[in-house]
Amino acid sequence: MNHIVEQLVLAPVIIPLLGAGLCLAAGRSAAVQRIVSIVALGLVVAAAGVLLYRADTHGPQTFNVGGWPAELGISLVADRFSSLMLIVSTIVTLCVLLYSIGQGVVEFGRKTPLSVFYPTFLVLSAGVSNAFLSADLFNLFVGFEILLASSYVLITLGGTNARVRSGTIYIIVSLISSVLFLMSIGAVYAATGTVNFAQLASRFAELPPGITTVLQLMLLLTFAVKAAVFPLYAWLPDSYPTAPAPVTAVFAGLLTKVGIYAILRTQTLLFPGDNLRTLLLWAAILTMVVGILGAVAQSDVKRVLSFTLVSHIGYMLFGIAMGTELGITGAVFYIAHHITVQTTLFLVAGLIEYRSGTTNLDRLGGLARLAPILSIMFFVPAINLAGIPPFSGFLGKLALMEAGIEDEAGLATLGVVAAVVTSLLTLYAIAKIWNRAFWQPKGEDAPDVSQVDTGPWTPAGSLHGTRGVGTKTQRTTAWADQREEKRLPRGMAGPTLFLAFVTVTLTVFAGPLMSYAQRAAVELLDRQPYIEAVLDR
Repeated sequence: MNHIVEQLVLAPVIIPLLGAGLCLAAGRSAAVQRIVSIVALGLVVAAAGVLLYRADTHGPQTFNVGGWPAELGISLVADRFSSLMLIVSTIVTLCVLLYSIGQGVVEFGRKTPLSVFYPTFLVLSAGVSNAFLSADLFNLFVGFEILLASSYVLITLGGTNARVRSGTIYIIVSLISSVLFLMSIGAVYAATGTVNFAQLASRFAELPPGITTVLQLMLLLTFAVKAAVFPLYAWLPDSYPTAPAPVTAVFAGLLTKVGIYAILRTQTLLFPGDNLRTLLLWAAILTMVVGILGAVAQSDVKRVLSFTLVSHIGYMLFGIAMGTELGITGAVFYIAHHITVQTTLFLVAGLIEYRSGTTNLDRLGGLARLAPILSIMFFVPAINLAGIPPFSGFLGKLALMEAGIEDEAGLATLGVVAAVVTSLLTLYAIAKIWNRAFWQPKGEDAPDVSQVDTGPWTPAGSLHGTRGVGTKTQRTTAWADQREEKRLPRGMAGPTLFLAFVTVTLTVFAGPLMSYAQRAAVELLDRQPYIEAVLDR
């Protein structure tokens, strides 16, 4: 039984990769690729559920690839924290895949190579899982590169000018952070002779404090870029809104959280103590405040959500900076909450764009009357994001603020104030979307279809993004058709409704989830269970 469970640790990585190979072998058979992708991610969800149970009841689950000892080979570890991240991320990934299928954005066209969508999406899932399960720095780097390479394809899929331009920014920033990561790994290995997390946990303590601080700063800078922490966040609001809705949703839900996961893992396992606590607190405070100020200044739904994504990264970083059991508990809980809520909101933004042809608040209105189901799908996760009681967002923020109050330090108190202000401004930003897009009638400044730009027309939310053909009249007529009243496809609304239900479920079962997060925090701060599991002591 234990041998089977050990093999199961590898499943979240190997199953999506095998599925990607089968999808490529299926050629242009969209039906086969759809079935393979759904089955593969379904199996990963099941494996993640088993690992979650085993990690909580039997301790960290490990697998040494190729049978090599951890000191020499590649090890994968599923402890309480990584198992929680794994199951939440795979559920979200499966829902986004179902959404994209329902939207029809992965159908094969003559001019766009959409046959790459399924295998690329599965490779992205494998990269995320590998990052969560990795037990050494270099394999973590490999996980990052797998998910980043696939994200390069997804963010530019369709080839429109806007997507290529924003994708170029995203790629350049990602490559720079990857170079920094590689330099950091080289420096760590030169100083310690290993990149294994369990061995590094003891060897860093033997280094001079100055060298340890430099290595900690290098790794923190690398992960801060990937997590979009202030002041290294500017690439995100310009990159995410132009991508297709399902791609933006999975990016918003997962990619920055992988960066936060890496910060939390390394800060607790490799660099315990409060060496860079002041720096982390200032980064958390500025990320919260600057991000939400950017959100309230936007007039597009996707850009508002992109800036709120940045600002709420600050909450997670605040818990990490606290470094206490309550702070880490709040951070773990809030990460799980935010993955589901933020992904749901971006899927809703895709539905708004599908139905109305735009996400510009100046061109929207009346959706509460015209699309009541869509209104509910937005309202529930939106007030959850804002932290309205009794939703999980409120409970996670409450735990983080309690950690700050208990600390009693001046900077921690400032962090609590920043958290409250950010929550209120998040409510304001969400209320602005609700009022202008859903509640008030459609404004007079909605675009006149007779004045539509004669440039290429792209169906709203589509991955196709191909150059428009036909006359100006044909293109403006097509745009007008997008503005007509239309029913939401069940294949798109279903996964979104399910994720909205998951956000409510997190509230209903907030007690058990918070208890689990507390056990995960204790395990993270103890370090010994992880070290002993990896080194098989």
